[in-house]
Amino acid sequence: MKSYPNISEEGFGLAYELACKKLASLDLEEVCRKSGAHPVDQNRIMIHYLNRLYLVDIPKGQISLKDEEEEVPIKDKILILHYLTQATGAAFTNKLITYAQLQGGKFYCPAFQKRTLEPILKCFGEKPELLPEVSRKFGGHRAGYGDISVNIDAFPFVRIVIVLWRGDDEVPTGGNILFDKNITDYLSTEDVVVLSETLIWKLINLAKSSSQ
Repeated sequence: MKSYPNISEEGFGLAYELACKKLASLDLEEVCRKSGAHPVDQNRIMIHYLNRLYLVDIPKGQISLKDEEEEVPIKDKILILHYLTQATGAAFTNKLITYAQLQGGKFYCPAFQKRTLEPILKCFGEKPELLPEVSRKFGGHRAGYGDISVNIDAFPFVRIVIVLWRGDDEVPTGGNILFDKNITDYLSTEDVVVLSETLIWKLINLAKSSSQ
């Protein structure tokens, strides 16, 4: 399991419990309005995360995939809860920022690049045209940056943009991972690391399975 930079494996349960309690203390109608979630009844809401629909049962502190039996990893549950509890309702700005521009991001940026961008370049560097194809499963759409790029709305108001530049004999393949500037209204800097890494490895694993 990929970890939050500053949370040990033992801390995941506590982080989840605290996030559940915070959500239970909020007005669910306001939570839905600010996050783009949809109410099911007075105790449950639904939210799209990486193009899949999740059911959040507030009193029980449970998060499950709607109409699916697959178990939801705890790091995904924490991301969903943090998004719901931190959402401000800020719209997309259509202005992109790098991870280094987030609060505290400059210090952790080398590790962020190693955990996210380097695996992307290793997987898609020689076949960048595969990126838009596999990203469709997660709601991705082509964007107009670099040689190949995609927009992926991980949550209703959180957009990640992956950009690739083709290399040649003299210049290696390059790339970047960008975010709509409003991401700071929904997720902490640590959450952005885990969300990015989660998405990147989903894309890589799908690309590998598609080529087999």
